[in-house]
Amino acid sequence: MAFGRSLPGFDGALYRAPAGKKGWGIFYNSAIASNGRINFTLGHEFGHYLIHRFAYRNDFRCGEQDVVRWDSEHGQIEHQANVFSAGLLMPLNDFRRQIPECDKVDLDMISHCADRYRVSLIAAALRWLQYTARRAVVVVSRDGFILWSRASNPALKTGAFFRTSGPPIAIPESSLANRRAKIVDGRVGAELPADVWFPEPVREMTIFAEQYDFAVTLLLLEDRCGYTQLDEESEEDVYDRLSRHN
Repeated sequence: MAFGRSLPGFDGALYRAPAGKKGWGIFYNSAIASNGRINFTLGHEFGHYLIHRFAYRNDFRCGEQDVVRWDSEHGQIEHQANVFSAGLLMPLNDFRRQIPECDKVDLDMISHCADRYRVSLIAAALRWLQYTARRAVVVVSRDGFILWSRASNPALKTGAFFRTSGPPIAIPESSLANRRAKIVDGRVGAELPADVWFPEPVREMTIFAEQYDFAVTLLLLEDRCGYTQLDEESEEDVYDRLSRHN
């Protein structure tokens, strides 16, 4: 069962039942205002329950960074829980039908997917980045600095990404993400010249989310001529993956 509780510093948790009782309980932070963020958090903790509870036998308490970051810097088990939640809530085959991998995307298209799967805009954007053939980067920022960033595979292979594991990276002064008080067309976006975000022009779209405590920015870059994307194996649905292990 899942319950809303006061969990300062955490988005969700998976707890073993008290001594003398059997089972586990999933909890989410009742202070979270976004239903989409709650849904993804529940899927994340359910992933811990199915995948990790026997191997680790510990309680799991997961903060915002654990739930929204999909890289292995925050631990392989957190990455696995995120992949599970994404596959459960946003089936890849259906997502590809909503936004084909070669389509040019905007925040309205990603918002449509977020509404369709009842997840947060960030979760939908990261799911899209997993398979798109476009060069794109998602940046999450607060107080003028990048909190974390994620690039599509084509963007990574052409050097369009941010290394957020080192010193803090400031948001460019002339970017939309740095103009919250003046922003009127952030969702529509704007074409920015070279040397604002990258040494090449980009299209930036930015919205301020989750009660305006951070900005979500989508950066789109032009396709590179001659770039060949490596073929990847299709991703299994969660049902197929679990059935294979049974």
